Amino acid sequence: MRAEIERAVELLREGDDASVERALALLQNTVFSFSMRVCGQREDAEDTMQEVLLKSVPHLPKFDSPKALVVWLYKVAKNRCLMNRRRSKFAPQHELSLEELMPDRKELEQLTANGRVNPESFAMRSEQASRLREAVQKLPPQYRIVLVLRDMEGLTDDEVGEITGLRAGTVRVRLHRARLFVRKELMRTWTAGIGKKVRPGRHREHESRPARCKAMFAELSDYLDEQLDDSLCEELERHMNGCEPCQAFVATLEATIEQCRNSAGVSAPPKTTKLREELLKEYQRLNVVLRANS
Repeated sequence: MRAEIERAVELLREGDDASVERALALLQNTVFSFSMRVCGQREDAEDTMQEVLLKSVPHLPKFDSPKALVVWLYKVAKNRCLMNRRRSKFAPQHELSLEELMPDRKELEQLTANGRVNPESFAMRSEQASRLREAVQKLPPQYRIVLVLRDMEGLTDDEVGEITGLRAGTVRVRLHRARLFVRKELMRTWTAGIGKKVRPGRHREHESRPARCKAMFAELSDYLDEQLDDSLCEELERHMNGCEPCQAFVATLEATIEQCRNSAGVSAPPKTTKLREELLKEYQRLNVVLRANS
């Protein structure tokens, strides 16, 4: 949603009432959509949107840089979302370990037995929006925030770090584990929909493979985001060229990331028009005061 914020800054610079109102509408939709993805509850998302926008109006005339507004707005919305009173009853409150997110031998062989994974088919069998929302809501909050900001809102690693206060390495670790978690949740639907059996005789062929595959699983997000060192990239690709289960696993992870990135945001409800009118009046009042003092 960063494109909407960048457009909002352009409209605010134009300064006329119509442009400012359009800018406020874009900011409303951005904050509401983000809050729905993080909170999972419409009432919480509406409360967050109202509080964040009321708090932001006095600062909006000061933002010349879209990036500065992106970081500030998401940081305020993130803090408000994490304080909401309705916690997800599904989300575990522990750290996700790479070990628990890795596929076991049975899943790797199931992937291989079912042939090449088609990302479009994977998305359809996962019923896209509803399944993805459920999977994201099951993430522990500290992982959910990073995934939503990075893959669903389209922010950079650096911006996610500024918003969350996390170091770059921690952002990458949490992003990767969040992706693996969501992939695992979506795969339950996808494999249930296929219903094929593993081809006989493959267990012995791949019996020792999972142990050798584990080393590459920790690097997959960096590889798919083209952030992996060249030598490690070549090593990983050599491994995958000779490992059909890993090729299938990477395809499902890549399809999961694409689903997150292509997921549609949720527009703010119509009743927020009244709030936008109040925000516009306050924005106009503050502009008058700023011009009088300049």
